Amino acid sequence: MDFISILSIFVMACFVGYYVVWSVTPALHTPLMAVTNAISSVIIVGALVAGAAKGFGASGWLGLGAVVLASVNIFGGFAVTERMLAMYKKKEKSATKTAAATAAKDGGNH
Repeated sequence: MDFISILSIFVMACFVGYYVVWSVTPALHTPLMAVTNAISSVIIVGALVAGAAKGFGASGWLGLGAVVLASVNIFGGFAVTERMLAMYKKKEKSATKTAAATAAKDGGNH
């Protein structure tokens, strides 16, 4: 493929990605994060295959860089997804707060 074909595919992918991400409702951001983590794992596999195919020349260094950057993206994405899911969990009352609330309700008589 010539350079113009590769560049036009890249630009079209950028536009499609932009419009797909910005049209997602806020309720679906967590599943979108999970999908991007899955895509990054595919990038890691592809980078390992590309890096191993030609030896450790320029493609090996580029493959190593892709593995490192995709790994950072995956681990960061999982951390952000975990924090987002934690915001939706119900917080449990601690035992001391529950005991104090029932004692105040009963007037301290047990």
